Amino acid sequence: MPKQFFGTDGIRGVPGTPPLDDRTLFATGRALADYLHASAHSAADPQQSAANVLIGMDTRESGPHIASVLAAGLAKSGATVAFAGVITTPGVACLVRQNDFQAGVVISASHNPYHDNGVKLFSHAGMKFPDSEEASIESSIARYLAENAASDQPPAAVLSAAPPLIPDESLDAEYLDFLRARIIPAASLAGFRIVLDCANGAAFKLAPQLFRSLGAHVIPMADAPDGRNINAGCGSMHLAGLQQRVVAEHAHLGVAFDGDADRALFVSASGRIVNGDGILLAVARYLKMFDQLPGNRVVATSMSNLGLQRVLAKDGITLARTEVGDRYVLEEMLRSGSALGGEQSGHIIFLNDSPAGDGLLTALKVASLVSSCGKLEHLLVGFQDYPQIILNVKVRTKPPLDSLPEVAAALAEANTALGENGRIVLRYSGTEPLARVMVEAEHDSDVQRFSQSIAAALQSAIGA
Repeated sequence: MPKQFFGTDGIRGVPGTPPLDDRTLFATGRALADYLHASAHSAADPQQSAANVLIGMDTRESGPHIASVLAAGLAKSGATVAFAGVITTPGVACLVRQNDFQAGVVISASHNPYHDNGVKLFSHAGMKFPDSEEASIESSIARYLAENAASDQPPAAVLSAAPPLIPDESLDAEYLDFLRARIIPAASLAGFRIVLDCANGAAFKLAPQLFRSLGAHVIPMADAPDGRNINAGCGSMHLAGLQQRVVAEHAHLGVAFDGDADRALFVSASGRIVNGDGILLAVARYLKMFDQLPGNRVVATSMSNLGLQRVLAKDGITLARTEVGDRYVLEEMLRSGSALGGEQSGHIIFLNDSPAGDGLLTALKVASLVSSCGKLEHLLVGFQDYPQIILNVKVRTKPPLDSLPEVAAALAEANTALGENGRIVLRYSGTEPLARVMVEAEHDSDVQRFSQSIAAALQSAIGA
């Protein structure tokens, strides 16, 4: 059954409108606290009886109000709340895992513009809740909303009684200590010139502090958030400025984070953009060299380029694919005992260090590699991206794709023509009324031809 509130990466929307209106946010806080109390009771562990929750947020202007409403709901159902203030999503995941918090809440819409926001939930293990547990929390949210259907919002008295949210600055220091301890052994960043595009987001203080503390020469960009400039022409979605700055500054490396810094993309010293596929290759080669890549296996999603799969195979490394979403990458890593996985978008998971995709951790690992092994390009020898395109088709319904004869026929024609020299991924968006068509092949003409034919079949069958 489709989820009512949670998408592939938490609850997303426009603040002030469902599901980010005060009523739903208050109900979400209550539902999470109820779930934590019930889980502790079923575990019969008196040390886990309290529902302690850590809240963090990125730099969007709507963040403090959303945090207050969630805190009010949590407190109403008997939870205690700690506040990290502005911090990265993986920072919250790390701190929850290392401390006596039963859950973490991050208020962020990742790479989206400032007028969007969202709520992400993390368990005590520092991982997103499984689908089944999100479904349980959703049912409680719906129940609270039904019980208070006549009310437009929580009573002002309830909100005013919420615990004051005062950032605990010691949490930043703890997170930075965690990161510093995970630099690649024997690597030194003393004098390493690095440009950091902080996206005017959650990494704006932490990223420069981390690299300066390790002796790097830091050139920051987009590190002056005003509540509305997060991801605005900067960060991982806008790399042109970073490319120019890296070359102009004669830097060894450039890093671009998104708004909540759970992903990182890179620019080499020559100005070449390196996405998550390239990072998986570089790190996999390093780990394999030191016999630290269990099963000689890397986990990625269906969106990772066929070129990555082929160059890894030449190095004796298998690429296992999952559905799109870092949670599915993590599930497969845990199932198969893999140490490295991630997404083309820059979510990389170093499971021996953390179960969360962490842009700052990824940046630290890659900078360590470059400082130890030379230019980033040297770590990517033999990697050639196949031409790839992703088309979005707005749809009015989301029936099973294999139930649409026109679409099935277009897919069959494309798959027959491409054979082993191309791939097609067709899926629905988890958060929007869209079908996504991804086609990659050796020749761009095939990419254009088959992506258009499949998109046209979708438009004819279920287009909005």
